[in-house]
Amino acid sequence: MVFGSRSLWIHLLRGAAGATALWLSLITIDSDWLPSLLLMPIALWMFRGCPVCWSLGLFESAAQLIHRMSERASPDS
Repeated sequence: MVFGSRSLWIHLLRGAAGATALWLSLITIDSDWLPSLLLMPIALWMFRGCPVCWSLGLFESAAQLIHRMSERASPDS
């Protein structure tokens, strides 16, 4: 897994935190540039790159969850 997280919930929380940091960065850019400058790297770190990278990680995390659930459901042969 390159972009995914150990848990789908962790990945969703990272996305929410990244979206919040990105939104705050964009709304503060006109009034004061320093918070915007500090929040943008936080948003990129939470997204593990860009929002597209986060979306790829969402699919990876969901696929991993489905794989783990299918392993538990299948009986050992």
